[in-house]
Amino acid sequence: MRIKELAHIFAIDVAVYAVMSNHYHVVVHVDSTRAQQWSTEEVLQRWTQLFTGPLLVQRYLSQARAAMGDSELEKVHELAETFRARLFDLSWYMRVLNESPARQANAEDDCTGRFCEGRFKSQALLDEQALLAVLARYARGEQSV
Repeated sequence: MRIKELAHIFAIDVAVYAVMSNHYHVVVHVDSTRAQQWSTEEVLQRWTQLFTGPLLVQRYLSQARAAMGDSELEKVHELAETFRARLFDLSWYMRVLNESPARQANAEDDCTGRFCEGRFKSQALLDEQALLAVLARYARGEQSV
């Protein structure tokens, strides 16, 4: 399932999810600390699982890295920091998660443009009690959170 696949690329842990006929619910934990521990190479490898990445990044991830100059390497590190921030950003996670079904639905309907009214709605679970309450609802089969 794409929800879990993306969680392995992003620094996002999926606690529980529920797929309904026309929407889904997902409870996640964003782990920025984990993302900060990734090396530049790991960040770039994760990012390029999702997107092709600029030519400079492709060169860095290949044997051509040895021939790169200091200014090129500095630019790669800047790009890696941008990508690192995106890899623990819930909005980016939802964007990537929703892109494929949106493209498929637009193709089926022979149209273009936004598929959904908004990318997602979120509610922060600020403590363990709130998290447990939501998880208990899922365990009981309640569809609204």
